Amino acid sequence: MATPMENENPNFARTATSFRNFVSKDPDSQFPAESGRYHLYISYACPWASRCLAILKLKGLDKAISFSSVQPLWRNTKENDEHMGWVFPDSDTEVLGAERDHINGAKSVRELYDIASSNYTGKYTVPVLWDKKLKTIVNNESSEILRMFNTEFNHVAENPSLDLYPPNLRAIIDETNEWIHDGINNGVYKCGFATNQETYDVEVKRLYEALDRCEDILRKQRFLCGNTLTESDIRLFVTVIRFDEAYAVIFKCDKRLVREYYHLFNYTKDIYQIAGMSSTVKMDHIKQNYYGSFPSINPLEIIAHGPNIDYSLPHDRHRFSLESDYTRLELFESASFVCELSALLI
Repeated sequence: MATPMENENPNFARTATSFRNFVSKDPDSQFPAESGRYHLYISYACPWASRCLAILKLKGLDKAISFSSVQPLWRNTKENDEHMGWVFPDSDTEVLGAERDHINGAKSVRELYDIASSNYTGKYTVPVLWDKKLKTIVNNESSEILRMFNTEFNHVAENPSLDLYPPNLRAIIDETNEWIHDGINNGVYKCGFATNQETYDVEVKRLYEALDRCEDILRKQRFLCGNTLTESDIRLFVTVIRFDEAYAVIFKCDKRLVREYYHLFNYTKDIYQIAGMSSTVKMDHIKQNYYGSFPSINPLEIIAHGPNIDYSLPHDRHRFSLESDYTRLELFESASFVCELSALLI
């Protein structure tokens, strides 16, 4: 995904990614799913990259696929060049959570793209799925990396049975992904980078219609597509976890905060507390990036203090599992009663 600074479209239509190869469980493919072969470059600040890291963690692929993060603030990616983008710190201790590029020795994500293709002229974005064997970028489209991690590495995953895109839910997942992306994931950016009042008014209305829709769905079930966690939930989570601390202020998405949505807020805490998920959220990186990398909307780079929400606090989402258990019990008891009644009548 193109970063906002790189995106000049006034309607904020994101630029298509360029590296679209696919890692496959087929050992004869160009990019076979081998343990230790691939590296995921991310930014903890970037929601698109963070959702890939979330799937990696949920599937238990930490030992099979290495990963590292750039530093949160954009900097010049080359000397005597005005381009600002993702860069690596000079040492592993310079920025907590970020580290030098131990794979290629690159100073910036831009250098990775130059290594992969000397003729590359596109955007220098994260995530980047890197093939250490062929020394190239396999894929930089987060939605496709999600699918690879979900299915192609099951033979080396610690949680291979988890399927975040199950066949019986794919239709509703695809539909949900579409309106979540347009209204919320990209919607916050459309609000933040609106260049006139009319555009902002239209986009903020769409954003809150989508958030209200989430609240209504989550009033009735634990997750977006039922009582099963899917990739749609991860796609939503990476935006709502950033909402109150960053988007509400820097992108002027302040009509209603996520923590003012009863069901959506509890849902956010629920997902945050799934094993591995909290490690994908570094709020210091998030706030440094959003408040410090957009001079057009925050030229003084002052970081708002924020509510410092504790997402580890209790939530009530387990009640849906209990309700499901009660429903199954009621159905069993009803069936037993009918059987007993039939036996008496006979």
